[in-house]
Amino acid sequence: MRVLVIGSGGREHALVWKISQSKLVDKLFCAPGNGGIAELAECIEIKTEDIPNLLEFVKKEKIDFTLVGPEAPLAKGIVDEFNNHRLRIFGPAKLPAQLEVSKVFAKELMSKYKVPTADFRVFDHPDKAKRYIETVGAPCVVKAEGLAQGKGVIVAKTVEEAIQAVKSIMEDRIFGEAGNRIIIEECLEGQEASIIVITDSKEVIPLASSQDHKRVFDNDQGPNTGGMGAYSPTPMINEDLFKEILEKIIYRIIDGLAKENIIYKGALYAGIMLTKDGPKVLEFNVRFGDPETQAILPRLKGDLLEAMLAVTYDNLSKFKRLGGLKWDSHSCVCVVCASKGYPGEYEKGKEIFGLEQVKGIQDVVVFHAGTRRVLDVQTRKIKFLTSGGRVLGVTALGRTIKEAINKTYDAVKKIYFEGMHYRSDIGRRAIEEKPLA
Repeated sequence: MRVLVIGSGGREHALVWKISQSKLVDKLFCAPGNGGIAELAECIEIKTEDIPNLLEFVKKEKIDFTLVGPEAPLAKGIVDEFNNHRLRIFGPAKLPAQLEVSKVFAKELMSKYKVPTADFRVFDHPDKAKRYIETVGAPCVVKAEGLAQGKGVIVAKTVEEAIQAVKSIMEDRIFGEAGNRIIIEECLEGQEASIIVITDSKEVIPLASSQDHKRVFDNDQGPNTGGMGAYSPTPMINEDLFKEILEKIIYRIIDGLAKENIIYKGALYAGIMLTKDGPKVLEFNVRFGDPETQAILPRLKGDLLEAMLAVTYDNLSKFKRLGGLKWDSHSCVCVVCASKGYPGEYEKGKEIFGLEQVKGIQDVVVFHAGTRRVLDVQTRKIKFLTSGGRVLGVTALGRTIKEAINKTYDAVKKIYFEGMHYRSDIGRRAIEEKPLA
């Protein structure tokens, strides 16, 4: 098969890395890709949202299967366009992608079909939102309705912080049109977990559980980011709790969409808060998580491409009967190395050192996110430069979570670029906290 992966981040590198191991693949492309992906696939200079040129490329190169990594092309309707041309593509169509594109759509759907989530109110005017905050008090959560690269959620501990969040989103327009409407919701307490499944709308196959670390600094301090690291599995979720999440959240939302005549096919990500009252949804994403995918896929023993193909053929139940996906018992930890300034304005073009040193270490893999590959004219050797906020996802497997943490950070310490920063506590909760169920 000739396969195209769309995207340029650490998630896409992990997907390319896993798909490249499939016996079904003859040729692998990625658009636009990054420095690390270029070692596994042919990178094509087409932007992720350039649907006409992506469509032309797929037709010209006779691509058999396309996988969409990021949410933006899904939101723009790339799946609908490819389906119109009878091209095989993995991901939800434009209408079901509203689950991530519009937090208001998602919350109202959850309310209608009794999917447990935080109480909320929707506002389209900042003054009304501010008056509401002054009435209900804090803490509360202020969310931009639209896509904001994982940064559109502000947890406000005081009334003043909440009002400032409203001002930043709706008046200062820090997220552009994504802040036309906002949601103000109760602040849930508990442990967070990420549950990702693949579905053809009739059958569901869950991936291994994981836990993301959104805040930029240790101990969950600082602003939200796209994710500073993850680990899998999370001990917070045992078999019974996993089953409860599938039944009360995943199945209900997919069935609810179907009752609205909306068919969901692709990967579905549920960000969950494990509260004392049970699991509740923080958000839905309509694609594989980032960085959760980097911590999950190294544990996957089955063929992910076969599973995704089964989704596009509406045949996931048969794939499940034949064995489905198998998982390694090892734990996996991913630590994100970020550029100076991230999640705000960040520096680019810094040379990355130590990658060759890490490459030979068993059970360690470095997934590239914001990197580019260049030829050093003096040494005639390939070198890597930073080109994004999140630069690398340093990932390692271990027999225990503690071993995985130690191996990951040993590898991180061998890598350097000017301004590099990372959290030093990824996975610590898995050791320190007792499972909630």
